[in-house]
Amino acid sequence: MYNFLAAFAVFLALHMVPALPTLRQRLITLLGRRTYFTVYSLLSIVALIWVFQAALALDFIPLWEPAPWQAWTTFVLAPLGLFLVLAGLFSENPLSISIYQSNDRKGAIVSVTRHPVLCGFLLWALGHVVANGDLRSLVLFGGFALFALGGFLMVEKRARRLADNWSIAQQGTSIWPFGAILKGQARLRLDPVMILSAFATAAITFWLLAGGHYVMFGADPLLQALPFD
Repeated sequence: MYNFLAAFAVFLALHMVPALPTLRQRLITLLGRRTYFTVYSLLSIVALIWVFQAALALDFIPLWEPAPWQAWTTFVLAPLGLFLVLAGLFSENPLSISIYQSNDRKGAIVSVTRHPVLCGFLLWALGHVVANGDLRSLVLFGGFALFALGGFLMVEKRARRLADNWSIAQQGTSIWPFGAILKGQARLRLDPVMILSAFATAAITFWLLAGGHYVMFGADPLLQALPFD
């Protein structure tokens, strides 16, 4: 458990950097934007691998009996979450987490939710909490879900503080997915980033279901969704 807690602490510390604009800008100035994102991405991947390895080393303690419907919940939430993360990272978004920052331009995904990366990460984590019925999965994916919820509060507070005019900056967006669209404050639209993200999500999902998930994590989600008698 100590190894898992250490790994998760490092993961949290790394992902605090984007939420601290002063520190983030200092690192970009020191390293250059391309080097910063390259190093940050590599460190994030290493930390994530460490978290999963530490979690898999924990004892398996069952909490509930997995059922096929739980796997199908993951099949819906995880790809949707992955799509939101990809579209959010590569769209311009001055109000939340994004690789491309701008002062006023917003990608089409922002009309769905102004925090697509955090929303996607939350959906992905919750989808895996439902499908796995053991303590280590609850600690791992539940921790990711709590991390995403905490990120909503931090990033939203930062956006409100930095925006010149919040009432104008947040027009056409909502924290809740499709909230602005349902209220008639925005319309659903597509842009190249969303289209490419959809294709990438489909390709990654197909690879995972075709055996990639088993190779990486030793579990085949299709076996739970389609049990053989």
